[in-house]
Amino acid sequence: MSGIIGYGVYLPIYRIKIEDIASVWKKDPNEVTAGLRITEKAVPGFDEDAMTMGVEAGKRALVMAGISEKQIGCVYIGSESHPYAVNPTSTSVAEFLGVGNDYLAADLEFACKAGTAGMQMVLGLLDSNKITYGLVIGSDTAQGKPHDVLEYTASSAACAYVLGNKKEDVIAEILETSSFSSDTPDFWRRDGQKFPSHFGRFSGEPAYFNHVFSEAAKLLEKSKLAPGDFAYCVFHMPNGKFPRLAAKKLGFTDKQLAPSLVVDTIGNPYSASSLLGLSAVLDIAKADQKIFFVSYGSGAGSDGFIFQTTKKLSEKQKIGIPLSKIMEKKIYISYPEYLKKMHII
Repeated sequence: MSGIIGYGVYLPIYRIKIEDIASVWKKDPNEVTAGLRITEKAVPGFDEDAMTMGVEAGKRALVMAGISEKQIGCVYIGSESHPYAVNPTSTSVAEFLGVGNDYLAADLEFACKAGTAGMQMVLGLLDSNKITYGLVIGSDTAQGKPHDVLEYTASSAACAYVLGNKKEDVIAEILETSSFSSDTPDFWRRDGQKFPSHFGRFSGEPAYFNHVFSEAAKLLEKSKLAPGDFAYCVFHMPNGKFPRLAAKKLGFTDKQLAPSLVVDTIGNPYSASSLLGLSAVLDIAKADQKIFFVSYGSGAGSDGFIFQTTKKLSEKQKIGIPLSKIMEKKIYISYPEYLKKMHII
């Protein structure tokens, strides 16, 4: 019985309102926020990056898991903003967490689904009994070029999960997982380039929706379940509009989706996006509830999971800090301050 035994999140304290970005570029703030369904986004401190945020999220996940750091058998860090091009984020994070040396480490990069790819890799090691516990983190300080649509959505955060294969530890069992992948380059950044490029509207139908819908259909078919069998659903959130359209098209209700929609007030922290949505759901879920989950990463692919919560969840909820509580702590900054913190100027 493999699944989640603990999770933790980290959000930078700084926020910038989308209307402030729009005003700089003489755009109608109401039109921008209504179109993207985002009102503000998280911004890292000047000295924060995917590594430092990953450490903080990892600490909280380990506290909830209630195991020794030395019991971790693998550490995977998913990000597209690793601090170094050559030097692993995973070993640095593991060192700060006190994992020791007896573990497998790897940095993963697959746009916004690198974290969920890591979760599948940990699951493989658990199911084959190669390890007993594994740590996976999705962490990004996502950037968008000034005056590009990504500037309104790209944000920063980290989300960590400790997975294990002991039945008595599991708070959310993984019942099913699968993936749908293709060579659909809707979003990319060449080595040495500071900002990513994208095909604009191409990122919608052929990229995000095709992969999310295809993976969702496959997952439902494999599990022999229907949307009505789930208490909650979680999708990758590049903006506030896409997950709402995806859920509706697939037959999920607003009630099933709403708890996961953290994008509205923190933006899209790339590899942490769908994982944060899952943590928000786990914060409020009850025992024996099913959660439908589909991530998305440009390039392109989607990973799907079906989770079922256990009676252990309520006990662990008392240990963790709810994402809603963490989101309340924030300091608003101006656009010039935002550019400095993002190392743009």
